[in-house]
Amino acid sequence: MNLKIGNKAPEFCLNDQNGQQICLKDYQGRWVILYFYPKDNTSGCTKEALAFTEELDAIQKLNAEVIGISPDSEKSHGNFISKHNLKVTLLSDPDTTVLQSYGVWQKKKMYGREYWGVVRSTLLISPTGNIEKIWEKVKVGGHVEEVVCSLKDNQ
Repeated sequence: MNLKIGNKAPEFCLNDQNGQQICLKDYQGRWVILYFYPKDNTSGCTKEALAFTEELDAIQKLNAEVIGISPDSEKSHGNFISKHNLKVTLLSDPDTTVLQSYGVWQKKKMYGREYWGVVRSTLLISPTGNIEKIWEKVKVGGHVEEVVCSLKDNQ
């Protein structure tokens, strides 16, 4: 990832699961937990989205919102949300522009094959739009709790 703590988070506008445009600047004055994940309806991504959904009330009480971004389509996000009763906002970045600007679209290797994909990452963005914390190459287990603790520590 090419971003550092203290940097201004790159501005973006993407469509959510309902085709509504959501911009980072819409959340000015609030904390944003911005998480990047590889693919809707895969086991790790589903666990992560469910964990954020479970903690969403507590997160919102801390003046924060959760936004997930992947290259999946709006329709895919809509199906993912319906299937798992998710409460988080999911944004679609099919051309990977935002994923690239945040440095999470990287070359990956699986079974000896190289391909481009999303490296699971999370950023905590302050109400002034600065990056307060970065988690790279996230392991899903315990991650959401760690993010919530960090959010509380920064209040």
